[in-house]
Amino acid sequence: MDFTFTEEQQAAVEAARAVFSDVAPDRAPSPSLTRGAVAEDIDRRLWHELARTDLLGLTLSPDHGGAGLDPIALCLVLRESARVLARVPLLESCAVATALQRYGDRTLAAELLPRAGRGELILTVGANGRTGHDPAELAVSARPYGDGDGDGDGDGDGDGRDDGPDGGGSGWVLDGVQTAVPWAQVADWIAVPAHTAGGRPVLALVPRTRDGVTLADQVSTNGERLAEVRLEAVRVEARELIATAGCWDWLRSLLTTGTCALALGLGERVLAMTADYTGKREQFGFPVATFQAVAVQAADRYIDLRAMEATLWQAAWRISTGSGGPLPAAGDVAVAKIWASDGVRRVVQTAQHLHGGFGADTDYPLHRYHAWAKQIELSLGPAAAHEEALGDLLAAHPLG
Repeated sequence: MDFTFTEEQQAAVEAARAVFSDVAPDRAPSPSLTRGAVAEDIDRRLWHELARTDLLGLTLSPDHGGAGLDPIALCLVLRESARVLARVPLLESCAVATALQRYGDRTLAAELLPRAGRGELILTVGANGRTGHDPAELAVSARPYGDGDGDGDGDGDGDGRDDGPDGGGSGWVLDGVQTAVPWAQVADWIAVPAHTAGGRPVLALVPRTRDGVTLADQVSTNGERLAEVRLEAVRVEARELIATAGCWDWLRSLLTTGTCALALGLGERVLAMTADYTGKREQFGFPVATFQAVAVQAADRYIDLRAMEATLWQAAWRISTGSGGPLPAAGDVAVAKIWASDGVRRVVQTAQHLHGGFGADTDYPLHRYHAWAKQIELSLGPAAAHEEALGDLLAAHPLG
């Protein structure tokens, strides 16, 4: 496999490294010492700097003021952001913007995407459903205005077309709950997966201040601010709902792959911290890194990271190019998330072990990385959930 990156992708990495070089992992209070969220808002200074360097519009077309790069470039930047525990909704905002550009209404895209790329608009997405274990689209129902007969088309003729109460296809009504929505309190628009009466998945773009939308504070494992988003008879315009087949599946795959990129960047930083510490910490007159038991454990974690890297780029390549394979792209995404979830957990656990008591010192950043790793491990499903999904794909697409 050739994972050589293009000049444009490498330039994005260099720009990201320059921006994140000024970010300290302990810029926010420690999640271990803070009751509730560590901060009420995102890192606005960093957000504006990402906008200034055009990294928020990385995957947007030049028509929308973007760089026109692919999800691989986004994953490269996310990898860098995780090394410093950047407190910004970079993944969520860029992923939703990319999905809107790819599948959404052109007039709405023209209104929102240039502002999103300039950092004037924050987008987020509810991808965890009601419980975090069931498909997110099942947690919210979408019905056309005036649909009282249950046929899902709003006019009683059963043709499946959204004619609306006035015959003009005027919009939809959403009801349901999405939990653990990242930074919903400061987002301008929330992407909400939902299902129609016929079970078809759709994606609605809902302004946070729309009537019927209420938020309840939640806090993630790493101390970041989340929200339970409750929708009660929320009306959305026809152009604000994307019913194109495959839209939600594609966005969910991009979010999952981006989470794998975060896991890789975090894991690489933690292993580097561990190498530095064990190279300086001495016992019996020798650095502990020279002890065989320490070296073997570190080597095993290096192998984990290389497997996480290979599976990440395979998944990102499938999403970016739409290339075929023996399994749908969802199979590669599942494999990447299995490695990311298990791998990042093993990396931080080994790091804590090799740091000894120093790893629990709240003046040292390792405990922060441990909390973030646990959040990433479980985000969009732990390894076991993706193993089950991969098994279903294998059963439906026998190899050989």
